[in-house]
Amino acid sequence: MKKRISLLFLLIMHLTSGQEKFPKDVFRPPLDIPLILAGTFGELRSNHFHSGIDIKTQQRQGLPVYAIGDGTVTRIKVSHWGYGKALYIAHPNGYTSVYAHLQKFSPEIEEYVKQTQYHKRSYEIEVFPEYGKLKVYKDSLIAYTGNTGGSSGPHLHFEIRSSVTEKPTNPLLYGLDIRDATNPTLQGLYAYPLSEEAVVNQSELRVQIPFSRQPDGTYLAEEVKAKGTIGFGVAAYDRQDLAANQNGLYKLEQKVNGTLISSFDFDSFSFGETRLINTLIDYEYMSKYRRRIQKCFKTEGNKLSIYGELKNDGKITVKEGLNYTVEIDLKDLAGNSTRLIIPVSGRREDAVNKMEIPKTEHYIVAGKPNNFELGKVKLYFPANTFYSDFYIDLRASGDTVTVHNNSVPAHKNFTLSFNTDGYEESFLQTAFIARLDDKLRPNYTKTYKRGNTFTTRTRSLGTYTIAQDTIPPKIRSKNFKSKQWLTNYRYLSLLISDDLSGINSYEATLNGEWILMEYEPKTSTLTYNFDDKILDKKQCNLRVVVTDNVGNSTTFTSSFYRK
Repeated sequence: MKKRISLLFLLIMHLTSGQEKFPKDVFRPPLDIPLILAGTFGELRSNHFHSGIDIKTQQRQGLPVYAIGDGTVTRIKVSHWGYGKALYIAHPNGYTSVYAHLQKFSPEIEEYVKQTQYHKRSYEIEVFPEYGKLKVYKDSLIAYTGNTGGSSGPHLHFEIRSSVTEKPTNPLLYGLDIRDATNPTLQGLYAYPLSEEAVVNQSELRVQIPFSRQPDGTYLAEEVKAKGTIGFGVAAYDRQDLAANQNGLYKLEQKVNGTLISSFDFDSFSFGETRLINTLIDYEYMSKYRRRIQKCFKTEGNKLSIYGELKNDGKITVKEGLNYTVEIDLKDLAGNSTRLIIPVSGRREDAVNKMEIPKTEHYIVAGKPNNFELGKVKLYFPANTFYSDFYIDLRASGDTVTVHNNSVPAHKNFTLSFNTDGYEESFLQTAFIARLDDKLRPNYTKTYKRGNTFTTRTRSLGTYTIAQDTIPPKIRSKNFKSKQWLTNYRYLSLLISDDLSGINSYEATLNGEWILMEYEPKTSTLTYNFDDKILDKKQCNLRVVVTDNVGNSTTFTSSFYRK
């Protein structure tokens, strides 16, 4: 009820604030250093669009983070992966700011978080403080930058969302000062035959088109000879000044003979559509070559809201004997742009490189549920797991099944079940469903066990098998020795690891009392801060139990002294 009242209050404030769409002079920057970006809003990431900006923190942690405006903390989440330590602040004008990968929170917020963690006896928490309980003001210290969660290096992930819809919007639209006089960079141009009779440069397949830079700074592609309906795609990135990071584009426009036929930008999108990135890019190409081609046309299953103008889905119908001039403009928010001109000539040429669709025994109808049974393995694909119909390659041999390959993206989770009749009970106790990587190494997938059935739900196509993990996790001290005096230590650390199924849980006690240990998976480190609790004994007995994903556990005990 309190959350509903808070949302109603935010909606009223949002509707009565009379704000412009993206207020430019309301918010301050979250950091007091020059803002240099390591990542931009809408940037193409693995299976999702980047929902904020990544601000460099001078390759270090512990920089002060400030509230960008008056508000109240409405959500705090602490997790091993994802955003790590994250803070959400609702502002009276209808926006919520998000600060992620934090090292720690400001003293008042940190105390609230620690009390919650000790109450729940868990490092990972998600709480929604009562509205107004943790008020902040513009310029308030709220946290310190870090490298927690899925971060690959110290930085601040920063977002601005609608408090009502939770849709993220591009933070650069709110007047943040980012030095940028650098044009977007074009890496590659590709043409796609899209209709049944279409041919591009004597090919029914994707064709890379060479281009060259002209004296006026534009790019000119070599002439494209085509017939039928075709489309174009580009590999490109943007850069801001003072950084070499290859960030995402803000806007793309495509014109044919001067008429705008397709455009998209990254002002905003919804989290519910973020996985549809796999319809914007050439997913098959990305899976093979690790480069993302952004299509200038819309394909089957693409329901993205990022498009502005869209005629004929951005596809170009080329008629024999006619010439066309296609222009693709890549733009950033600072007004920098890169222009590509593509001359297209309508010619009837026979295809040398022909499209061959491999046919298998099994066919996916994307709009309907699909069930398959292969020996001891059952597969269930809900309706709209995939974006289009296709022949799916399914092969089973013993306790191993191959589900097509990673060249096709799955939008939804599908269910994979193994019948485990015939296995020894002792084997099944520590067994799990594993996905084999390119080197046939097993990787744990979350496995549900019910009777004689092992089941997993996943979006990853590939090869799966039943594997076993009988080796318990390893634990060793990192910065102390048993019986050592630790009077001047601020913290103690342990290293934990597991060779196969991975760490599932851990629990630590000091003199029999539960203590909070922070787990950092990237460094395999458990850390206890001595400031958390007052130790009333000179001799301290530490006990840590670590359990892996199939139930193997290891217990570590040690003692040390403090004054």
